[in-house]
Amino acid sequence: MLQSLMAYRGMATAPHHLAAQAGLSVLREGGNAVEAMVAMASTIAVVYPHMNGLGGDGFWLIAAPGKAPVAIEACGTAAAAATPALYEGHAAVPTRGPLAANTVAGAVDGWRVALEVSKGWGGRLPLGRLLEEALWHAREGVAVTESQARLTLGKLDELLGLPGFAETFLLDGRPPAPGERLRQPGLAATLERLAEAGLDDFYRGELAAAIGAGLQAAGSPVAAADLAGYRARRVAPLTVELAAGRLHNLPPPTQGLASLAILALYERMAAEAPEGFDFLHRLVEATKRAFLIRDRVVGDPEAMTEDPAACLTDAALDAELAAIDRRRAAPWPQPLPGEGDTIWMGAIDGEGRAVSFIQSLYWEFGSGVTLADLGLVWQNRGAAFQLQPGSPRSLVPGRRPFHTLNPALARLSDGSTLVYGCMGGEGQPQTQAAVFARHALHGIGLQRAVSRPRWLLGRTWGAESVTLKLESRFDPALIEALAAAGHAVEPVGAYDEVMGHAGAIRLYPDGRLEGAADPRSDGSVAGF
Repeated sequence: MLQSLMAYRGMATAPHHLAAQAGLSVLREGGNAVEAMVAMASTIAVVYPHMNGLGGDGFWLIAAPGKAPVAIEACGTAAAAATPALYEGHAAVPTRGPLAANTVAGAVDGWRVALEVSKGWGGRLPLGRLLEEALWHAREGVAVTESQARLTLGKLDELLGLPGFAETFLLDGRPPAPGERLRQPGLAATLERLAEAGLDDFYRGELAAAIGAGLQAAGSPVAAADLAGYRARRVAPLTVELAAGRLHNLPPPTQGLASLAILALYERMAAEAPEGFDFLHRLVEATKRAFLIRDRVVGDPEAMTEDPAACLTDAALDAELAAIDRRRAAPWPQPLPGEGDTIWMGAIDGEGRAVSFIQSLYWEFGSGVTLADLGLVWQNRGAAFQLQPGSPRSLVPGRRPFHTLNPALARLSDGSTLVYGCMGGEGQPQTQAAVFARHALHGIGLQRAVSRPRWLLGRTWGAESVTLKLESRFDPALIEALAAAGHAVEPVGAYDEVMGHAGAIRLYPDGRLEGAADPRSDGSVAGF
């Protein structure tokens, strides 16, 4: 798709079309953007179970006209039993299995906090209605996407022996083929329980007791007491002021700082054209500086020693800008945080209330530990903890892990509101920068900004290389020029899923909505 879709009364975008349609159905019934997003979040957990789920984390940016944005951090904390001693003999936290399932899942409590915001807007739709489509898809089945089929097969050796995985995600003991129907009766029962008892039951009710018992039986350090003590929380967004507008993102423990820093640095040296050497080289070099800042600063905010906002001052940004060579690539790689599987979604309602949202299990199928009777696969976000002491990313019970997740929202200088984001671990800040720079700084239509060739510096989706990956649709002369400048280029597919699934919606001052979904995904824009 090359042309943006447009509407006036409401719009949703998601990397799976059924999630976008779930959001649209709520908007059509008079629901607001938050209510639509809860419907989308629950639906995407069913139809894209390899990338996100109720056993993962989530982050929200919510903005109502004339009011400051609200951020919600639904990042689960390390279990009380998740001490370094538990990992004695391990060089790092395992990425799969029970010891990888070492943090509380925060996503569902994030839904609860977001719905509190919705009530302040007069939100009236019952929770059962918001979970209705997710429940149907879980009970009656969903056609398996090519993405899920490919990743199930590709990661089967890592996942096959883990508790509950085969029972939940395989068909007759084999990976499902694209288009086959996958029913998730355990997840349907969980969604039905939440609709009846409320979202808090996931943490402090009968469902919580079952989750805690199941995780303990699987060998996870997470217990019912860890769930009971968890609360998602509202936090102040991290903000940077640019000539193009005011950009907002999530503060630590997310890498939102890096996403803002890339664009702040690029705007200071913006290229004349949005596709040539200057455009791509400068964004890549800004990415390197932003990642160095991120890896020095970001961890659990209560353990950090630097103020992330101080890294976005004019003085700090000008100092970073001075370190960028506009013709030559800086040495790379640096240590990178690894891969990730995630979804980003956006919604804007007819009153101009906007939501930018992201939800994740971290790696595909997270830790792989699955509570089959509840249909819950548990995240492995705690694999981001370091076992060595003395860092804001060191493993400490109750601490929040480093997060690649970071939904973005901007209020542009013309009065527009833009929600945008992407999945893909290390690629998230880079794709945000590509989409925002092309659209907001260089005037390219929103869908074209998402669809055009992208790049990725570093590692994601299980790839071991930390090269500058470039989709094959780039001009060969540009690829040669980047290599000549010192970039370690690596060609990838024309519309390669390694680049992540991006999306965006823009609300213009006249009420027009413009939306985009990524052709690399199974998604769509839904508006009315």
